[in-house]
Amino acid sequence: MRDWSILDEVWEVIQDRAEHPSAESYVSSVLTHRKGIDKSLEKVGEEAVEFILAAKNQVPERTVSEAADLLFHFLVALQASGTDVADVLDELAARRK
Repeated sequence: MRDWSILDEVWEVIQDRAEHPSAESYVSSVLTHRKGIDKSLEKVGEEAVEFILAAKNQVPERTVSEAADLLFHFLVALQASGTDVADVLDELAARRK
Protein backbone atom coordinates (compact mmCIF):
# COMPACT_ATOMS: atom_id res chain seq x y z
CA MET A 1 0.00 0.00 0.00
CA ARG A 2 1.15 3.52 -0.75
CA ASP A 3 2.04 6.04 1.90
CA TRP A 4 -1.07 8.17 2.40
CA SER A 5 0.71 10.70 4.63
CA ILE A 6 0.71 13.22 1.79
CA LEU A 7 -3.05 13.59 2.34
CA ASP A 8 -2.40 14.52 5.97
CA GLU A 9 0.20 17.03 4.85
CA VAL A 10 -2.08 18.61 2.26
CA TRP A 11 -4.96 18.73 4.76
CA GLU A 12 -2.73 20.47 7.31
CA VAL A 13 -1.73 23.08 4.73
CA ILE A 14 -5.38 23.67 3.80
CA GLN A 15 -6.29 24.10 7.46
CA ASP A 16 -3.37 26.47 7.98
CA ARG A 17 -4.41 28.59 4.98
CA ALA A 18 -7.95 28.72 6.35
CA GLU A 19 -6.73 29.85 9.77
CA HIS A 20 -4.04 32.22 8.43
CA PRO A 21 -5.16 33.54 5.04
CA SER A 22 -2.45 34.85 2.76
CA ALA A 23 -2.87 36.97 -0.36
CA GLU A 24 -0.27 34.80 -2.11
CA SER A 25 -2.05 31.52 -1.31
CA TYR A 26 -4.29 29.84 -3.88
CA VAL A 27 -6.09 27.94 -1.11
CA SER A 28 -6.74 31.17 0.78
CA SER A 29 -8.09 32.79 -2.37
CA VAL A 30 -10.59 29.97 -2.85
CA LEU A 31 -11.61 29.87 0.82
CA THR A 32 -12.08 33.64 1.07
CA HIS A 33 -13.62 34.17 -2.37
CA ARG A 34 -16.60 36.53 -2.59
CA LYS A 35 -18.72 33.57 -3.78
CA GLY A 36 -18.11 31.81 -0.45
CA ILE A 37 -18.39 28.04 -0.47
CA ASP A 38 -19.73 28.16 -4.02
CA LYS A 39 -16.22 28.86 -5.33
CA SER A 40 -14.76 25.68 -3.85
CA LEU A 41 -17.76 23.67 -5.00
CA GLU A 42 -17.42 25.05 -8.52
CA LYS A 43 -13.78 23.92 -8.52
CA VAL A 44 -14.81 20.41 -7.44
CA GLY A 45 -17.31 20.28 -10.30
CA GLU A 46 -14.81 21.60 -12.82
CA GLU A 47 -12.11 19.14 -11.76
CA ALA A 48 -14.59 16.25 -11.69
CA VAL A 49 -15.55 16.92 -15.31
CA GLU A 50 -11.88 17.16 -16.34
CA PHE A 51 -11.14 13.88 -14.54
CA ILE A 52 -14.09 12.15 -16.19
CA LEU A 53 -13.01 13.29 -19.65
CA ALA A 54 -9.40 12.22 -19.10
CA ALA A 55 -10.46 8.80 -17.80
CA LYS A 56 -13.05 8.31 -20.55
CA ASN A 57 -10.50 9.25 -23.21
CA GLN A 58 -7.98 6.89 -21.62
CA VAL A 59 -5.21 9.45 -21.22
CA PRO A 60 -3.31 8.04 -18.23
CA GLU A 61 -1.11 11.06 -17.44
CA ARG A 62 -4.09 13.45 -17.61
CA THR A 63 -6.22 11.05 -15.58
CA VAL A 64 -3.63 11.05 -12.79
CA SER A 65 -3.21 14.83 -12.96
CA GLU A 66 -6.93 15.52 -12.94
CA ALA A 67 -7.50 12.99 -10.15
CA ALA A 68 -4.95 14.87 -8.05
CA ASP A 69 -6.68 18.18 -8.85
CA LEU A 70 -10.06 16.70 -7.94
CA LEU A 71 -8.82 15.25 -4.66
CA PHE A 72 -7.12 18.53 -3.74
CA HIS A 73 -10.19 20.63 -4.50
CA PHE A 74 -12.42 18.13 -2.69
CA LEU A 75 -10.29 18.66 0.43
CA VAL A 76 -10.54 22.44 0.03
CA ALA A 77 -14.33 22.12 -0.29
CA LEU A 78 -14.46 20.02 2.86
CA GLN A 79 -12.64 22.80 4.68
CA ALA A 80 -14.98 25.40 3.19
CA SER A 81 -17.98 23.42 4.40
CA GLY A 82 -16.58 23.07 7.91
CA THR A 83 -16.23 19.31 7.55
CA ASP A 84 -13.18 17.60 9.01
CA VAL A 85 -11.60 15.04 6.72
CA ALA A 86 -11.19 12.81 9.81
CA ASP A 87 -14.98 12.48 9.93
CA VAL A 88 -15.02 11.35 6.31
CA LEU A 89 -12.29 8.80 7.01
CA ASP A 90 -14.18 7.57 10.08
CA GLU A 91 -17.28 7.11 7.93
CA LEU A 92 -15.30 5.09 5.39
CA ALA A 93 -13.84 2.96 8.18
CA ALA A 94 -17.30 2.33 9.63
CA ARG A 95 -18.50 1.11 6.26
CA ARG A 96 -15.74 -1.51 6.20
CA LYS A 97 -17.05 -3.24 9.32
